[in-house]
Amino acid sequence: MVLAVLKQKAGGDVILTEYKDKTSLSSETRRLLVNILVGHMVEMHGRIPTKNKKEQYALGIVTLFPSFKDPFSKKGYVNQDFKLLFDAETASKLLERWDTTFKQKIISEAMSLTSTPAVCSLLRSAKNETDSQDSKRALKISAVDAASRILVHHKSCNSIEEHLRQRKGRQPYLLAVGGSPRQIDQYYIALDQKLIPCQAGGSLSAFDELFKIHFCFNLMYDDALLHFFTFMQTTVYKIDIGKTKESPRVKELRAKLIN
Repeated sequence: MVLAVLKQKAGGDVILTEYKDKTSLSSETRRLLVNILVGHMVEMHGRIPTKNKKEQYALGIVTLFPSFKDPFSKKGYVNQDFKLLFDAETASKLLERWDTTFKQKIISEAMSLTSTPAVCSLLRSAKNETDSQDSKRALKISAVDAASRILVHHKSCNSIEEHLRQRKGRQPYLLAVGGSPRQIDQYYIALDQKLIPCQAGGSLSAFDELFKIHFCFNLMYDDALLHFFTFMQTTVYKIDIGKTKESPRVKELRAKLIN
């Protein structure tokens, strides 16, 4: 089915030829592939295709392009879709490089910021240290507001449906469900008042999926988090460096961490 679609649509021959020659596709060609197939799926099955239809297309892609198959997942989900847009090396950059390349450098950079209860609390969390009682008086400053747009803790005993109804905004975020912030049972990506279970159990892996879902669903970054996500995109994942508009601060921080 996927082969038939590509043979009919403009640009499909480019995709087939490139894969035949290189056994892989460039970022631009992968995006063309996804755009063609998503367009065909919507054309044939409506704006909201069923889960079975989506899986049918995904199976067709990895059957026709076997190098895209995710060996660690039967159906792929976010990671497989992200690999279709980019590649396995790009998809693994955060988990492979965070502890060894970025974590300590970012903590050191954060320590140069103006010390406030909120900043101190975030630093203790980054270093896996227990918060002191003083952190309960943390002020609502931009750092806290930004963090709350990425990760929200939800107590297991409370209604998730009620939380989703009350949450404003359309940008995706992580919902950590558990008895306390340090005892999380499951991470979800909340999007359009729906929950997508994260495959991994850790917070870093959950954020990895949150970042990738922006590309899989062609979502804009939250306006308040634009510079943060742009930093992650260009510095950590190395996606569209030089093509993506970066603020001077993002460029400066990237240079510091990489050099």
